[in-house]
Amino acid sequence: MSVNSHKWKPTFILIAVNVIVYLYAAVVGGSFLQIDYQIIVVFGQVNGLVLSGAYWQLFTSMFIHVNIAHLLGNMLFLLIFGLRAEKLFSLHEYLLIYLVGGLAGNLLSLFFMPLWVPSAGASGAIFGVFGAATVYVRRRIGQSIIGALAIAFLLLLLSSGPNVNNLAHIGGLVFGLFVGYVLAKKRKSMTEYSITYSY
Repeated sequence: MSVNSHKWKPTFILIAVNVIVYLYAAVVGGSFLQIDYQIIVVFGQVNGLVLSGAYWQLFTSMFIHVNIAHLLGNMLFLLIFGLRAEKLFSLHEYLLIYLVGGLAGNLLSLFFMPLWVPSAGASGAIFGVFGAATVYVRRRIGQSIIGALAIAFLLLLLSSGPNVNNLAHIGGLVFGLFVGYVLAKKRKSMTEYSITYSY
């Protein structure tokens, strides 16, 4: 059993939340395959609206998806990277990485994306989880983080394309890499101290 085994699987809970939000938006908008544009404008991130006071969009946009393919793609990556991260981090650490990683991506988008282009999806948060897990594993086993950065850069390239918010990906990824590195360094130092003290 994992050291950080969780009674309630946070990855499954986050997937369930995303799916429930999608189903609700689909019912309200009248289409299961494509979410109504007006719903995306209200619950996604539109920088002009955020700057006018719709601050909730920085958080709700992490849980709203544009269409069924968008949802399924993100949930697949969340399942892959999330289950891995559950074995590395405590519940609070995991949720922090996910939520603040998504927020970091949205804040970066707020500063550099056009005012009236809607943005939505969990990919910034997922990139945060991916970045944290990747650098954490390599740092804990004493490997250079260059490999983790190379993998992260490759995934960024593979995920980029038209109508993709690369800024959200970058913001979440940078936050995840930072947190993963800090947690790995902290635990490695604690382990070394414990060994030295015991000796």
